[in-house]
Amino acid sequence: MEQLTITEKSGANYVLYELKGAVIAYTIGEFQQKLYDEIERGNVVLDLSQVSEIDYSGMGTIMAAFNDGEDKGHTLYLLSPSPESRDAIEATGFSKVLHIISSVTEVM
Repeated sequence: MEQLTITEKSGANYVLYELKGAVIAYTIGEFQQKLYDEIERGNVVLDLSQVSEIDYSGMGTIMAAFNDGEDKGHTLYLLSPSPESRDAIEATGFSKVLHIISSVTEVM
Protein backbone atom coordinates (compact mmCIF):
# COMPACT_ATOMS: atom_id res chain seq x y z
CA MET A 1 0.00 0.00 0.00
CA GLU A 2 1.26 3.45 -0.93
CA GLN A 3 1.90 5.90 1.89
CA LEU A 4 1.14 9.61 2.12
CA THR A 5 3.96 12.08 2.76
CA ILE A 6 3.06 15.59 3.96
CA THR A 7 5.50 18.50 3.78
CA GLU A 8 4.38 21.74 5.43
CA LYS A 9 5.53 25.19 4.31
CA SER A 10 4.35 28.66 5.29
CA GLY A 11 3.48 31.47 2.91
CA ALA A 12 2.52 35.10 3.47
CA ASN A 13 -1.17 34.39 4.08
CA TYR A 14 -1.45 30.62 3.87
CA VAL A 15 0.00 27.26 4.90
CA LEU A 16 1.03 24.95 2.07
CA TYR A 17 0.83 21.18 2.39
CA GLU A 18 2.75 19.30 -0.30
CA LEU A 19 1.16 15.87 -0.55
CA LYS A 20 2.90 12.90 -2.13
CA GLY A 21 1.30 9.49 -2.48
CA ALA A 22 -2.23 8.22 -1.90
CA VAL A 23 -4.92 10.25 -0.12
CA ILE A 24 -7.12 7.31 0.83
CA ALA A 25 -8.93 5.97 3.89
CA TYR A 26 -5.82 4.15 5.14
CA THR A 27 -3.51 7.18 4.91
CA ILE A 28 -5.58 10.27 5.77
CA GLY A 29 -5.45 10.22 9.58
CA GLU A 30 -2.55 12.65 10.12
CA PHE A 31 -3.44 14.69 7.03
CA GLN A 32 -7.05 15.08 8.14
CA GLN A 33 -6.08 16.37 11.58
CA LYS A 34 -3.50 18.84 10.22
CA LEU A 35 -5.90 20.12 7.57
CA TYR A 36 -8.86 20.57 9.93
CA ASP A 37 -6.70 22.34 12.52
CA GLU A 38 -5.07 24.69 10.01
CA ILE A 39 -8.21 25.68 8.08
CA GLU A 40 -9.61 26.95 11.40
CA ARG A 41 -6.70 29.41 11.60
CA GLY A 42 -6.29 30.57 8.00
CA ASN A 43 -5.98 29.80 4.30
CA VAL A 44 -4.60 26.43 3.21
CA VAL A 45 -3.07 25.37 -0.09
CA LEU A 46 -2.91 21.66 -0.92
CA ASP A 47 -0.28 20.84 -3.53
CA LEU A 48 -1.78 17.81 -5.27
CA SER A 49 0.78 17.57 -8.08
CA GLN A 50 2.37 14.40 -6.64
CA VAL A 51 -0.80 12.66 -5.49
CA SER A 52 -1.20 9.23 -7.06
CA GLU A 53 -4.75 8.50 -5.85
CA ILE A 54 -7.64 10.09 -3.97
CA ASP A 55 -10.59 7.97 -2.88
CA TYR A 56 -13.99 9.13 -1.63
CA SER A 57 -12.78 9.44 1.97
CA GLY A 58 -9.95 11.68 0.75
CA MET A 59 -12.36 13.84 -1.23
CA GLY A 60 -14.72 13.91 1.75
CA THR A 61 -11.90 15.20 3.94
CA ILE A 62 -11.07 17.92 1.42
CA MET A 63 -14.71 19.00 1.07
CA ALA A 64 -15.25 19.05 4.84
CA ALA A 65 -12.18 21.28 5.23
CA PHE A 66 -13.39 23.47 2.36
CA ASN A 67 -16.75 23.92 4.11
CA ASP A 68 -15.12 24.56 7.51
CA GLY A 69 -12.89 27.19 5.91
CA GLU A 70 -15.82 28.92 4.25
CA ASP A 71 -17.58 29.08 7.64
CA LYS A 72 -14.50 30.75 9.17
CA GLY A 73 -13.80 33.08 6.25
CA HIS A 74 -10.77 31.06 5.13
CA THR A 75 -10.11 29.47 1.76
CA LEU A 76 -8.87 26.03 0.78
CA TYR A 77 -6.95 26.00 -2.51
CA LEU A 78 -5.94 22.97 -4.57
CA LEU A 79 -2.64 23.55 -6.35
CA SER A 80 -1.78 21.82 -9.64
CA PRO A 81 -3.81 18.62 -9.23
CA SER A 82 -2.20 15.53 -10.76
CA PRO A 83 -4.27 13.73 -13.43
CA GLU A 84 -5.40 11.22 -10.77
CA SER A 85 -6.41 14.04 -8.42
CA ARG A 86 -8.23 15.89 -11.18
CA ASP A 87 -10.14 12.71 -12.07
CA ALA A 88 -11.28 12.30 -8.45
CA ILE A 89 -12.31 15.96 -8.22
CA GLU A 90 -14.25 15.73 -11.49
CA ALA A 91 -15.89 12.41 -10.52
CA THR A 92 -17.34 13.95 -7.37
CA GLY A 93 -18.55 17.10 -9.12
CA PHE A 94 -16.60 19.26 -6.66
CA SER A 95 -14.63 20.99 -9.43
CA LYS A 96 -17.43 23.54 -9.67
CA VAL A 97 -16.94 24.74 -6.07
CA LEU A 98 -13.30 24.06 -5.16
CA HIS A 99 -10.62 26.70 -5.76
CA ILE A 100 -8.16 25.08 -8.18
CA ILE A 101 -5.00 27.12 -8.82
CA SER A 102 -1.81 26.63 -10.80
CA SER A 103 0.45 28.90 -8.69
CA VAL A 104 0.55 30.07 -5.06
CA THR A 105 0.56 33.64 -6.41
CA GLU A 106 -3.17 33.10 -6.99
CA VAL A 107 -3.83 32.84 -3.22
CA MET A 108 -5.71 35.91 -1.99
